[in-house]
Amino acid sequence: MSGPFITFEGGEGGGKSTQIGLLREYLKSEGHEIVVTREPGGTPIAERIRTLLLDPENTALTPLAELMLYEAARAQHVGELIAPALEAGKIVLCDRFCDSTVAYQGAGRSLSGESVYALNELATHGLMPDITLLMDLPPETGLNRAKADAQGDRIEKESIEFHTRVREGFLLLAENHPERIHTIDALKSVEEISITIRDIVASALASKKG
Repeated sequence: MSGPFITFEGGEGGGKSTQIGLLREYLKSEGHEIVVTREPGGTPIAERIRTLLLDPENTALTPLAELMLYEAARAQHVGELIAPALEAGKIVLCDRFCDSTVAYQGAGRSLSGESVYALNELATHGLMPDITLLMDLPPETGLNRAKADAQGDRIEKESIEFHTRVREGFLLLAENHPERIHTIDALKSVEEISITIRDIVASALASKKG
């Protein structure tokens, strides 16, 4: 697969969607063919699973069932959309991927890390992002932003303790994978963040060509 595969990660209200849109426009202006997608979702089947996962009424969903639904959506997403796009030489920009499962279901739900990693591997056939941009900010700030934009889904309605564990999970991932995960201060202005991301991606693309 030629890729590159670029993922955006982070807690709620970190501005991922805005930055994905800005990066997409920049890369298009440089002549690249871009696919923008998201998790859970990205394909008709995976989007139906997304609706089930995020419905605030589905409070009875157990942590293990939640994990397996995320992985089912991911398996469909990778097989139907992501892998073919990368094989065609397109750049894929994805709003969330495996790191979110490690942070939300592993750290947040306290599920076995071994189980999470094994299911991630199974769902993706070992596919990993080339670049991950982690939009980091305090969970209180992010949740306030998210609530201002929408009514709140099932995950956004979780406790602040849950979202704190999620943030800690993301930061631990960044600490363990510094070559791939770039932590970005999501409290900075949209313009500052966009420039930082553009520099990271441009450098990576230049290295790939070299």
